[in-house]
Amino acid sequence: MTRRISAISLLLLLLICQVASANEETADSLFGAIDEVVVAVSRIDRTTVPAQELGGEELKRLSVCSVADALRYFSGVQIKDYGGIGGLKTVNVRSMGSEHVGVFYDGIQLDNAQNGTVDLGRYSLDNVESITMYNGQKNSIFQPAKAFASSSTIYLQSRRPLFEEDSSDNLRVSMKYGSFDTWNPSLLWEHLFRKGLSASISAEYLKTSGEYRFSLQKRDGSDTTMVRKNDDVEALRLEGSLFGNTDRDIWMVKAYVYSSERGYPGAVVRGMPGMFTSRDRQWDTDMFVQGNWQRNVRDWYSTQAQLKYSYNYVRFKSDPTLDASTMYVDNTYRQQEAYASAVQLFAINNWWSASLSTDFQVNGMSMSQSESSSPVRYSGLVAASTAFDWNRLKGQASLLYSYVEDRSGKKAVNGTKNRLSPTLVLSWQPFAGYDWSLRAFYKRMFRLPTLNDIYYTLVDERPLGPEYATQYDIGTAWSFTRSHGFLRRLELQADAYFNQVDDKIVAMPSSSQFRWTMMNIGYVEILGVDASLQSSWRVGETSHVLRLTYTYQLAEDKTDRNSMWYGGQIPYIPRNSGSVAYGGDWRGWSWNYSFIYTGERYESVANIPENYAQPWYTHDMSLSRSFSFDGFVLKAAIEVNNLLNQQYDVVRCYPMPGTNWKLRLEIDL
Repeated sequence: MTRRISAISLLLLLLICQVASANEETADSLFGAIDEVVVAVSRIDRTTVPAQELGGEELKRLSVCSVADALRYFSGVQIKDYGGIGGLKTVNVRSMGSEHVGVFYDGIQLDNAQNGTVDLGRYSLDNVESITMYNGQKNSIFQPAKAFASSSTIYLQSRRPLFEEDSSDNLRVSMKYGSFDTWNPSLLWEHLFRKGLSASISAEYLKTSGEYRFSLQKRDGSDTTMVRKNDDVEALRLEGSLFGNTDRDIWMVKAYVYSSERGYPGAVVRGMPGMFTSRDRQWDTDMFVQGNWQRNVRDWYSTQAQLKYSYNYVRFKSDPTLDASTMYVDNTYRQQEAYASAVQLFAINNWWSASLSTDFQVNGMSMSQSESSSPVRYSGLVAASTAFDWNRLKGQASLLYSYVEDRSGKKAVNGTKNRLSPTLVLSWQPFAGYDWSLRAFYKRMFRLPTLNDIYYTLVDERPLGPEYATQYDIGTAWSFTRSHGFLRRLELQADAYFNQVDDKIVAMPSSSQFRWTMMNIGYVEILGVDASLQSSWRVGETSHVLRLTYTYQLAEDKTDRNSMWYGGQIPYIPRNSGSVAYGGDWRGWSWNYSFIYTGERYESVANIPENYAQPWYTHDMSLSRSFSFDGFVLKAAIEVNNLLNQQYDVVRCYPMPGTNWKLRLEIDL
């Protein structure tokens, strides 16, 4: 593990340094006089589609380490967490399923070799500047076709270098230490080569035993205290970026490496606690190189191009001599992806625009089992879209054409799929001068089973059909902002929605977290309400922020009217959930309190007492202090999570940690 991490680290650092050096030497001839570029989308427009954002100081306040932890504070989101630091973490928005959520890192979609979903627990917030979630799709038509192909989208924006007037370097060194023998150092270095050309290198190392105590109630009603085992993680993340802009162009190149070894904590058998202890191990290497280039060719025409290559390696080992509940497995899986996108934006006049996006992607997967196939998926997407902003009325319409073909060897498998997916978005501001709007959208989507759904198994293909989803949403947004007085900002959002999913694909954990059972469960209807409130105010020298979210969801399986389970709430979807986050500042001190609540759920569509899951909630607190010295800033913080030591499971038999803490020291030079 250590030698592999060292080799990867050296290769990435050499690559970034070589690219940066070459660009510094040729900057004069390539760019000439470099001016600043104004990006068209400079803020989140929440009036058109439901959008939620965490960024800047608000993101730093929360006692969160990963993207998955931060997303808990968005309404309509459910995070499935399979136990502590080493456990898998997936996101589900409005009960549509993880595969309907597109996760984009600096504008290009992330793909994952494991289970066809993005494990958001692996993405640290150390180099993330903001997280934004859109229901439906992003309120911009100047985007790749893949951005139109998801029911909801999450955008992770990495930090872009900003420099003081007489400075060409920024350096941040951070060390976190906390419960479960967790060590988490990180480093961020940013360098300005010349105006309009800069680079950054971010590195982070995580090592933890992941062991924590939890209380388990046995079937006879008695309690016992156990220690969560095989939850250790050793991981290294390296990330290098090169940024450039001229008076007409803006571009970025990013190289990313994540390498880890971890244990997968297994399910706790309530009737026989401690008899079976998971010893499953997994090794991962995720690497990608991607680039994004945008040019404003004319006042009426802009273009954008994106390229990406990614490689994912997974090795999974399960040994029955260590865990009698499993069978021997030592398999490796490799996936490669090549992706290209081109977008054309046309400004027809000052209130009407149109775009054409074309994407092409090739995904290939190989497995160590000699009897397994090596499937390749070819995907082509074309999106034609238009948008208008006329006299307090805004609208957006798009039509996505998807072509997908799977091949295994020389034969086509699973058929060739051609589909059209329409979207319509409308927003109306009833009164001029008042920041209040009404909005609605309709979207029809389909998705095929992923290669992971079909092939991550001991046998080859499984009979899984496409999943079709239809979304209806109607809502309102109102905001108030001023620069003086007690109340500085108040923002309210509320949306009611109705989703229909045909042939819904559900992933259910089997004997291990690595190999899941994929199945179509038929027809699901989801009726829900999302509401959120954000406010900020000042009292004397103190500033305060408050964020409230609430979600109600009725997500019912309506496959078979003759079934005794007809109309049952689908697994792990609570009817009621919400969060509270409050923070404040005073003379260099910062504090934060957060509360997350997840209501009662069922572990199966059979909504019977045996499958009932108790509600759970957590209280988290943090306190930090900044000290300014000549030439650098020191920040110290302490965080306490699950303050009341509640014992709970997000997923049955996967207990979560009780009270835990973390110390953080950060130096900015």
